Amino acid sequence: MNWLLPEYLADALPAEAARIEQLRREVLDHFGACGFAYVMPPMLEYLESLLTGAGQDLELRTFKLVDQLSGRTMGVRADITPQAARIDAHLLNHVGVTRLCYCGSVLHTLPASISAGREPLQIGAELYGHAGIEADLDIIRLLAGGFERIRLPISRIDLGHVGIFRALVEAAGLPQAAEAALLALLQAKDVPGLTEACADVPTPYREALLALPTLYGDAAVLDRATALLPALPAIEAALNDLRHLTTAAADLPLSIDLADLRGYQYHSGVVFAVYCPGYPAAIALGGRYDGVGQAFGRSRPATGFSMDLREVVRLVPAGKGRGGILAPYAGRDKVLATHIAALRKQGETVVELLPGEIACEGGVCDRKLAFVGEHWIIEAIQED
Repeated sequence: MNWLLPEYLADALPAEAARIEQLRREVLDHFGACGFAYVMPPMLEYLESLLTGAGQDLELRTFKLVDQLSGRTMGVRADITPQAARIDAHLLNHVGVTRLCYCGSVLHTLPASISAGREPLQIGAELYGHAGIEADLDIIRLLAGGFERIRLPISRIDLGHVGIFRALVEAAGLPQAAEAALLALLQAKDVPGLTEACADVPTPYREALLALPTLYGDAAVLDRATALLPALPAIEAALNDLRHLTTAAADLPLSIDLADLRGYQYHSGVVFAVYCPGYPAAIALGGRYDGVGQAFGRSRPATGFSMDLREVVRLVPAGKGRGGILAPYAGRDKVLATHIAALRKQGETVVELLPGEIACEGGVCDRKLAFVGEHWIIEAIQED
């Protein structure tokens, strides 16, 4: 019972916290092995930094407060991605490609879904400075490799491209209000509503917009899209990007969904969502968001992804970890103290009982140190 905590906030108790930390380390080690440098942005920033440029979509999700030192409005970060973009554009200022990764808590004013918490542990990676589709492929493979590292199977990776819908809206000359309405209908998969809203859209763009919800499935969808959608340069480029990904990563469970426009205001190209067996929503989201650093003084191509490690840990099969060793209180027994120190140096968990303590609660230890003859030996703890 978490009556002491606000709604949609929860403690991570020892067993869960240990698993989260283990997965955090494994995923970050995987990112590091692929050349992604770890950064740790602050929890609080001036509000304009958190909501600048691509971060505008986060305004409703961001807790706000007044800085007692400056009198300016600050925000508790709801997403680390804008912070990573600021670091790349404003602090590192590299000329070429920059690869960054991160892991930290973010805070949301409202939960993203009924099953989500308001304090996700966001872990992700971002690649700046390369506009080619090769960077998107690198990011998708990095993500797939992370799931393989933690032994969590992927059922599918849905690919989309926001440039297709954007090109259709622009070519049809639709006003911003109509664009927003069509976007909401597509995101809700509301085909009857979409049909009604497209009544005044000129041909062939009306037919193309109505076709988007039907364009999902395997790579063959891209051929159907070529036949159904207008031959606009932006659409042809988007379909070619998706073809490149499905061909170059044929070993991954890729699928296509051209009506998946989550993060439309944020993204600028390829978008993707990762699904795992037994989990109804996407467990990881990512895509291209070029120009995000412009507000920080330097526009840069960018692509990346993030996920909530608290949610991920619920899906990873819980293996039986090695327990610790229960040791008597050493006190002035230098031999025992030396033996305990040596075991800890070897990587063992050794719990030294305090005077009067007879057991270690929480099931931490499955072995014990026993003095047999003239030596300390390790014995299994027999369950009653």
